[in-house]
Formats: sequence, structure tokens, C-alpha cells
Amino acid sequence: MLFYEAFFPVVWILFLVYWQIKAVHTKTTQRLEPVPSRILRVVIFLIAIALLAIPRLPLPWLYLPLWPAGLWPFWLGGAITIAGLLFAVWARAYLGTNWSRSVTIKQGHELITTGPYAMVRHPIYTGILTGFLGMAIAISQVRGFIVCVLIFLAFWMKFRMEEQWMRSQFGEAYATYAHQTAALLPYLF
Repeated sequence: MLFYEAFFPVVWILFLVYWQIKAVHTKTTQRLEPVPSRILRVVIFLIAIALLAIPRLPLPWLYLPLWPAGLWPFWLGGAITIAGLLFAVWARAYLGTNWSRSVTIKQGHELITTGPYAMVRHPIYTGILTGFLGMAIAISQVRGFIVCVLIFLAFWMKFRMEEQWMRSQFGEAYATYAHQTAALLPYLF
């Protein structure tokens, strides 16, 4: 039982440790998004974490099962979570020193359009959202999908600002890339 309770926290902690280690070596920031948008995103993430971490909030509908819990949803969700986070790690590694946790323009910023960026323009968001979707499947409760929606909204706000900044930074090159490459889901969106 301990394995099943610890599985997702351990996977996410390992992911976050990797993320912190890789955050050390990035290019110098030239332009940084405003503080209020960063704070709003942090608040949304904290609400999502609370929904996942607190075993019983006084809102019983959050814990309504969407399908029977069991090994099948757990392992399917676990596989989807790991696949999503590995996709995000691949994208993060591919982005290299251009990466930032906030919307930024870096000094010497490069437009990356190969590797996972040839499939979608925002593969890190795609991977992390997939990770949360896997958790929602494993949890088998309403709260898991509410968390997915919250994380999507946080990324959507960031995504919109990032798109504007990339278009202003790279002009026609980014417009062409955006026209040829889906934002989050290959061939769809």
C-alpha cells in the first residue's frame, strides 16, 4: 500500500529536483514577465497541489469516483504520467539555456523548432499537462480532472503571453513556425 501512496509524490519530486538542477545554467534574462502574472500562476499551482494532497476537503463531490479505482487505472495513469514528464524533460533538455520558469526573452535567445519542438510549440506544457492527466486517471476522482483544468488555465495564460513575445522577438520566422506546428497537441491544437 505504501508503494501506491508514494508513487506519484516520488515521481513528481524527482521531476522537480531535475527541474531545479537544470534551472541553474540558463542564459541571462533580457525581458521578464510582470510579477502579478507569475504570482497568479503560483497561486493556481498551489490550489491544484492542495486538491491533490489534502485527503479530505469539506467538499465531498471532489472525491466522487469517475470509474472504479484499482490497479488498471493506477498503472495506466502512472505510465501516462511518466511518459508526459519524460516528454517535458526531453523538451527542457532540448531547449537548453533558453529555458526559464517565467515568460522571458533571454540574451541571445534562439528559436528552437526541432526535436520535441517540431511536434508542438510548447512541449514542456504538453508533457506536464499529460503528467497531471495521468494522475487524474489514477486517482479516478473528480478532483484529479479539476486539477488538470487548473493547470491548463495556468499554462494557457503563460502560453498566450509567450506566443506574443515570441512573435515580437522572431517575427515572420515564428509566425511560419506557429502556422506549421500545433501549440500543445500534435495535429490538433
